[in-house]
Amino acid sequence: MKYYIGMDFGGMSAKAGLFSADGKLVCKDSVKTSKEDGYSLTVDKLAELAQVLIRRSGKRAECLGIGSPGVIDGSAGVVVRWGNFDWKDAPLAADLAKRTGLPVKLANDANVAALGEAKFGAGKKYGDSVLLTLGTGIGSGIILGGKIFEGFCGGGAEAGHMVIEAGGIPCSCGRRGCFEQYASATALIRDTKRAMFEYKDSLLWSLAGEPENVSGKTAFEAARGGDAAAQKVVKNYIMYLGEGILNLVNIFRPEAIMIGGGISNEGEYLLQPLRKYVSERLYVDCERIPLVIVRATLGSDAGMVGALALAADK
Repeated sequence: MKYYIGMDFGGMSAKAGLFSADGKLVCKDSVKTSKEDGYSLTVDKLAELAQVLIRRSGKRAECLGIGSPGVIDGSAGVVVRWGNFDWKDAPLAADLAKRTGLPVKLANDANVAALGEAKFGAGKKYGDSVLLTLGTGIGSGIILGGKIFEGFCGGGAEAGHMVIEAGGIPCSCGRRGCFEQYASATALIRDTKRAMFEYKDSLLWSLAGEPENVSGKTAFEAARGGDAAAQKVVKNYIMYLGEGILNLVNIFRPEAIMIGGGISNEGEYLLQPLRKYVSERLYVDCERIPLVIVRATLGSDAGMVGALALAADK
């Protein structure tokens, strides 16, 4: 049996697991990370995390797969740019390989999470798939032919920054009207607060108490309770989420769209009307193999499991 290490590296922590080739977890561990550590110390921490797993398990790892934030050139093993840590053209794969003695494969963290869902999670029964993670922004990963689609120099698959409202809400990327300005959890919270001020008798006030207490759940909870203002917010949110999905489907025509992040916890109350909205507007609706829209299943482990899939990929 062959064994692989999957590592999910982020701005506050990195967690890693040593897995058998069939996806069974042998052991896992984590380490804190910080911008203040600097590049060299961070690489040392990641390398030691991998070595801890090898020592603890007594297994020989074939390869280390790692998902990292930022713009990643996977073929070169380089973090092209990661603003939060001020990294530019960082040869992370090569440096980790030197410190661990293992072959290292590197990819963007959102892409790696999508690979994890495609291979071991919600997408394992389907072919081409897209993962949308609805959080502060919209993370996305596109899996075509069982492989991560990165685009040239790792600059592709940034679905959160496709414009769905020309001249719309300003985005941190410098453009206006980006998908994540309308369909992220942040956008939903903003629109829920706006509805509270517009409808003073709304159930939203009873649930949240104050606008600063609004979460991604608030509008959905009030909508379930029959509140008209909240139902309007949810309907509008699903419309924008659906429009973004339609753009992706019309370009890539995946077999499955997987929805992750906290908003996905709304389950069928979100997914059922979303499926209806999308199916009624598809440019090409293949009745023989219909589009599937499902909730992602791996949760916070998607990155680690996806990094395993990356490491084990031939």
